[in-house]
Amino acid sequence: MSTIIESPQPLVSVIIPTYNRPEYLKHAIASAVKQTYQNIEIIISDNCSAENPLPIVESFADPRIRFWRQPENIGMIANQMHGFKMARGKYVASLHDDDMWNEDFLAKLVPPLEANPDIILAFCDQYIIDAQGNINYPGTEENTRGFKRHKLAPGIYKSFTKIGLIDKSIPTAAACVIRASLIDWDKIPAEVGGMWDLYLTYLCCISGYSAYYDPQRLTRYRAHEQTDTMLSGNRDTAAKIRKAKSELFCYQTLMSDPKLQEFKPYFHHKWLEANTTLGIGLIRNQQKDAARPYIWQALSQQKFNLRTLAALALTFIG
Repeated sequence: MSTIIESPQPLVSVIIPTYNRPEYLKHAIASAVKQTYQNIEIIISDNCSAENPLPIVESFADPRIRFWRQPENIGMIANQMHGFKMARGKYVASLHDDDMWNEDFLAKLVPPLEANPDIILAFCDQYIIDAQGNINYPGTEENTRGFKRHKLAPGIYKSFTKIGLIDKSIPTAAACVIRASLIDWDKIPAEVGGMWDLYLTYLCCISGYSAYYDPQRLTRYRAHEQTDTMLSGNRDTAAKIRKAKSELFCYQTLMSDPKLQEFKPYFHHKWLEANTTLGIGLIRNQQKDAARPYIWQALSQQKFNLRTLAALALTFIG
């Protein structure tokens, strides 16, 4: 059971999907519990971890926590969406089980949403931390610049399609608070996979509402050995195949949206890249026949590309 505190503050639902990360999960929950913004519910959705994290959850003895354990592994995207659909708050915020928030994260991002009903989301910058929780300052600066947040002025953006879908400045999955009533979670299909945050950003961009940016680093994104970008060997190949399939679906959707025709060349380029990446992943997975159509697709719609041509050649070798 959980308790909703009667408060003049609107309720915020904190969504923590988790799977096999008990030690990190403790820190994630602690950072939610310690929020100076008090009127929250913390929804923890466990994707049938090998070790039931219920004892960890119960150790906090916080009535604001709602815990759900899937009877079987339903996949990352389904578990994430399950958490969102459980939410009862006016606002929702996703917190990965290996990340953390500063204590004032919600206190800084909820007020702009309350002050302006035309804002659909509020987001901030973030620190990059290592497996032990230490801040990687060079990595943090590289992350800020890589997503062009160093160029963003604080405040309201009435149109934020370029910011959200081209520059990908909005960390929807880790450093963002969203007005829940404006999102239909059933409109996020399973095919988006690990790109669900990009797809959610897309839904926000086409909503006609505005976004708010606070340049403070109010969250901590953990880069560690279990992160997809840091996997190796067969796990790395499998992760790349999953991501490429998700990208194909997402960029096909973005290309087809008449509201986004201004950016269609960019989305088309990313779609072609995903075809090549998927083809290479399938080749590495010894699925050369399956890879060939994706490589051909990429070659037939772009200028000479050595990477794609080399991948095609590999499908005929051996």
